[in-house]
Amino acid sequence: MRSARVAWRHSLRFRLALVYTLVALALISMIGLGVMTLLLRQMDSQFQTRLNERADTLAEAFLGGGQNLGKSPGGAGTYTMIIDEKGQVLAATPSLRQYEKAPFPFAGQAEVQLNGSPARTATRKLGDFGTLWMALPEDALVDARQSATRALLLALLVTPVLMLIAGWWVGRRALADLGAAADLADRIDPTRSVATLPLPAREDEVHRLLAALNRLLVRIEAVQAREKQLLGQIVHELGAPLTVLKASLTRASERTHDPEVMRAALVADELTFTAQDLMQLARGHLEMKVAWHFIPAMALRGRLDRLVPGTGFAGDWGGMLLCDPDRLTQALRNLLANARRAAGPDGTVTLSLTETSDHVTFTVRDSGPGLPAELGERIFEPFISGSGSSGLGLSVARQIARLHGGALTAGNAAEGGAEFVLTLPGAALGDDEEEAAPAEAAPSA
Repeated sequence: MRSARVAWRHSLRFRLALVYTLVALALISMIGLGVMTLLLRQMDSQFQTRLNERADTLAEAFLGGGQNLGKSPGGAGTYTMIIDEKGQVLAATPSLRQYEKAPFPFAGQAEVQLNGSPARTATRKLGDFGTLWMALPEDALVDARQSATRALLLALLVTPVLMLIAGWWVGRRALADLGAAADLADRIDPTRSVATLPLPAREDEVHRLLAALNRLLVRIEAVQAREKQLLGQIVHELGAPLTVLKASLTRASERTHDPEVMRAALVADELTFTAQDLMQLARGHLEMKVAWHFIPAMALRGRLDRLVPGTGFAGDWGGMLLCDPDRLTQALRNLLANARRAAGPDGTVTLSLTETSDHVTFTVRDSGPGLPAELGERIFEPFISGSGSSGLGLSVARQIARLHGGALTAGNAAEGGAEFVLTLPGAALGDDEEEAAPAEAAPSA
């Protein structure tokens, strides 16, 4: 499947899942940070309120009854000291007794460290007695801040992974119809048929896209049908005059041996084959039929020698060939004509035949400049040419080779020049085919 060949980072569902994850991560980060900030501020405000309430309670208790500071209404875990007007500590809770009768060490500090723990302070005036200093440990508040921070960081680490997995799965389900349609479209061969793509049950954006593609395919098929019909009519109208012109020029050249007439006969011959190539293109694969015959290789060689004069032949031409003689002649003639055009009038063109029990191989070599490297396999596309021709010959030749169950490849020979290799299945037949082949080949034999 094509989707399996596409890199995961280039797939649409991965990009959608990634964008969805990044957007969600940004939203979660902002919302989580805002909620955490609001909660911490509320906790801080509540802590400050509790600190002030305890400070007020202690001040009132001291002024009202002069209770001992260690047993004051401030409760356990509260640090208190009384400082006189000169900044000396007059009294302190038991955990701060080391500061009594000494200068007050925390003047102007809103937060201090007491016994290894952070504490927040508050002061209250005690009339003529001096100042009440109080500190409340912030351990619970610090723990709450750390817990909230860890929770937010954990959410920011785990949530994107889970959301990316979920987005990938959801995207895969949502785009399954589009992926299946892409695989089907990848297998459509416009030269054979333009099949429409199946539509999903849900009428969503994917449904709209595939429906639009189907309408486009229908229009393409209609245009192709009109083009083929028009091309067939043009070729049909040209065929008869070209045939008469070719025959007339051939007879005239045989009588007069005039070089100009002979050159005109070759041009008429070239136009006739170009018309045949156009007809082949107009008919396409569906209408092409192969009429199998068992013929001597020398018969094929004689045809090609007359059609492309100056061709050199090599290899063993004494065997028999199982093929459609007309179509194989057309394919090889196209290859030889291109080679002759590339080699020029002073160059050489050679057609070699090698045969094994499995394959029959025709190799066309020329002494020209070789094939342009930038064309590659595009050299076999219709109307693509590296030698100034119509660009149909190589496309038709490959089509004929495939109709025979063979192949046509192109390259440059090691010694220079272009090299085309047309390979056909060998004439060796299996048990079932040996019984059927003679019956088919008998008329031509």
